[in-house]
Amino acid sequence: MTLIDTHTHLESFARTGTLAAALARAREAGLGAMIAIGTSSEDWTLYRELAGAQRGFVHYSAGLHPCSVDENWERELAPLEGFWSRSNRPGEPRLGGDASPYPPDPEADRLPALLDPVALGECGLDRFHLPKNDAARAELVFGWQRQAFAAQLALAKKLGCPVVVHSRDAFRECVELIDASGVDWARVVFHCFSEGAAEIAELNRRGGRGSFTGILTYKKAEAVRAAALAQGLDRLMLETDAPYLAPLPHRGKPNEPAFLRHTAEHAAREVFGVSDETLAALTTANARAFFGL
Repeated sequence: MTLIDTHTHLESFARTGTLAAALARAREAGLGAMIAIGTSSEDWTLYRELAGAQRGFVHYSAGLHPCSVDENWERELAPLEGFWSRSNRPGEPRLGGDASPYPPDPEADRLPALLDPVALGECGLDRFHLPKNDAARAELVFGWQRQAFAAQLALAKKLGCPVVVHSRDAFRECVELIDASGVDWARVVFHCFSEGAAEIAELNRRGGRGSFTGILTYKKAEAVRAAALAQGLDRLMLETDAPYLAPLPHRGKPNEPAFLRHTAEHAAREVFGVSDETLAALTTANARAFFGL
């Protein structure tokens, strides 16, 4: 079966010199594509270059993870929009064209070789990792997170691109900010969905969706499996969130894209009661349609 890992962090593999081997194992395990998820300006360029080198196999997103947000969040976000080439935006003329309102770009001839992100994110809110034992500092940081998330939602609305949302202990606040932003909910995915059926129903009612990790395979994750089942196969997408959250039988070890196969097989056989091939075909189609792959 062919699968797409819709959320993985390849920076850790690149840093340890194990990326080539991890990508080779992913291909051997049946992955047809993956999305390297940006978390700060430190990995956006790396992922763009990797997507160019592994064209069609590795795609990428760019965004500011809430745990990367500090008082300098505006400066951090300043270059983000530049990763989307103006030549690809609806209604805007190509860079350097005769009708372009922009000054000639000396690198315009090189732009087609630079791939745009397939989504903005991951961005969102995270209360779990706020400073402990310092309530005032925690609320200050959470305020920065809210501001950075709102700014990225505004950019996503402008670009008309998919949004990958990180929500940890902040589901209600994330939903409210997305509602207020005017972003098309059909382009929103809450990655590593770890809430229950009631919360997934809220997303689905608005047109959004959740994607699911190896948590689906964990013995005590009944609520997450119920959420996946409630959402149904027509919106299901799978991810590893590697190097985190390895599925059974690798739980407790570093995760990698190749392990997505275990999550897919568990979802097919234990959650949805369909064949491995059916689940793989549906989740792959869903991912390609959502991210425009």
